[in-house]
Amino acid sequence: MIEETVLLVEDSQDDIDLTLHCFKKNNIRNAVIVMRDGVQALDYLYGANRTANQESTTLVLLDLKLPKVGGLEVLRRIRSEPATKRLPVVILTSSKQERDRAEGYDIGANSYICKPVDLEQFNEAVRQLGFYWLLLNESPPLAPGKPAL
Repeated sequence: MIEETVLLVEDSQDDIDLTLHCFKKNNIRNAVIVMRDGVQALDYLYGANRTANQESTTLVLLDLKLPKVGGLEVLRRIRSEPATKRLPVVILTSSKQERDRAEGYDIGANSYICKPVDLEQFNEAVRQLGFYWLLLNESPPLAPGKPAL
C-alpha cells in the first residue's frame, strides 16, 4: 500500500512551519511534501517520478500567491491532466479577494480557506481540514487509465 501524502504548496516559511506544527499538534500523521513555488509543485506531480507522486498524493493544500507559477495556474494544470483531475485541492491562502475565490472554484478547487491570522484559529482550521479531507472524505475513484493503489 502506498503511503498517503499531502502536497503543501506554500512559499512562506512561517506558514510552512505553522502548518506542519498544526499537523503534528493535531496528530495528523500523513507525510507532508512541501513545494515552495508553482514550478516545483508541477515538477513534483508531472516530472520524473510523476506516477509514484500522483498515486501517493491524497490532498493538495495550495497557496495562491506563489513565485514562478501562481496557484491558480497550478490548479488549472491539475484539472487539465487526466491522472490528477480528481485529486482533491484545497486552496489555503491569505487572499480574501472575491475574484480569487470565484476563479478558484470555477477551475475546480474543492475548497477555499482563508488562513486565519490567530494561531489558535489556524490550528483549528488545520484540525478540521485534516479530519474532513484525510479521515472522513471518501476519495474519488481513480481517473480513467490510472492504476489502482
